[in-house]
Amino acid sequence: MNWLPWALLAAPISVPLAITLFNLLTWARGRRGARIAGRVSVLIPARNEEASIEAAVRSVARSRHPVHEVIVYDDLSTDRTPQILAGLAEEIPQLRIVKGFGLPDGWVGKPHACHQLARHATGDVLVFIDADVTLSDEAIERLGSLLERADVASAVPRQETGSFAERLVMPLLHLTYTSWLPQLLVLACQDERFVAANGQLMAMRREAYDELGGFAAVRHEIVDDVAFCRHAKRSGKRVVFADGDRIASCRMYTSGREVWEGFSKNIYEGIGGSPLALMAILAVHLFFFVLPYAALAYAVLSGEPHWVAPAAAGVMGNVTLRMVLALRYRQPLSGLVLHPLSIAALCAIAVNSFRWSASGRLRWAGRTYAARAHRLAPGHESLEPKLETVP
Repeated sequence: MNWLPWALLAAPISVPLAITLFNLLTWARGRRGARIAGRVSVLIPARNEEASIEAAVRSVARSRHPVHEVIVYDDLSTDRTPQILAGLAEEIPQLRIVKGFGLPDGWVGKPHACHQLARHATGDVLVFIDADVTLSDEAIERLGSLLERADVASAVPRQETGSFAERLVMPLLHLTYTSWLPQLLVLACQDERFVAANGQLMAMRREAYDELGGFAAVRHEIVDDVAFCRHAKRSGKRVVFADGDRIASCRMYTSGREVWEGFSKNIYEGIGGSPLALMAILAVHLFFFVLPYAALAYAVLSGEPHWVAPAAAGVMGNVTLRMVLALRYRQPLSGLVLHPLSIAALCAIAVNSFRWSASGRLRWAGRTYAARAHRLAPGHESLEPKLETVP
């Protein structure tokens, strides 16, 4: 028996499949019914979020656990976001609105918004959520239970999808989180290389936030969530990354263009802006998730019978992996059939992310930022940006 085809095509997929199954059995979800000592502030950065901000704020107001305040930072929105917030403020007494101002030099938009939110918060626990996140009624309880074991908690919400592009690419978010890293290591190991985070949903005690220097410590980072958690680990804080399926839901993007631009902004920066890391990630994804399909097609068309069975086994391993995730996270079952196309789309976005970064400019939410190499030119990383006073 020729073992080479089996070693190349069938065996590799068992690694991400085994890690995924382990994660689904052990991944922290938080505990409902937990009570938080102290006041809770829920903080929401918002820039042109008219489609989602009302649902986000109302979900906080419905929380079973008392919320001391919900503060929204209106980051110079030009749509109906200010009017919607003004109407909500008349109904929800805990709601406070902070008007945004110009972005200081050296800051990326979201870290700056979160920094301003924390400056205005009076709670003992800070919960940061994106404006497109809807909390479950037990979300604060579950986040509170996570903070019993860690200083910083982050979770990936259930991802809602609508358009074809969303259904094609968004399920890969969970695939990435579950396939390569046993999530128990994020909390159990203090090595900053074992880190995962999702900025859609983060919580921490005020004391820990202040000791870490807040979001000012990662003010130049495009992928601020991972950078913040790495910084926390380097500072001796404990970080937990949770399965947020029962904590919140989120529709991150609503069109193919948003999917393309949003991940183009994040992917290359998220891997450290390294061409070698990009090539390694592309190679790994194509080897594990696409090669078995290509090999099966080649074996059938060329009449190479000894490659058919191992290639088919590799394909079935991929289908099993996607089926497990689809059933667990209510993902579209079309992903089982379109899996190679999904991976190809992700690789194309990763290459575009590199192209954007190599050009020295990254675009998102109506703003353009210098790429990592330009932001971190010698001496620049030590610059303290001038902070303006909120009107």
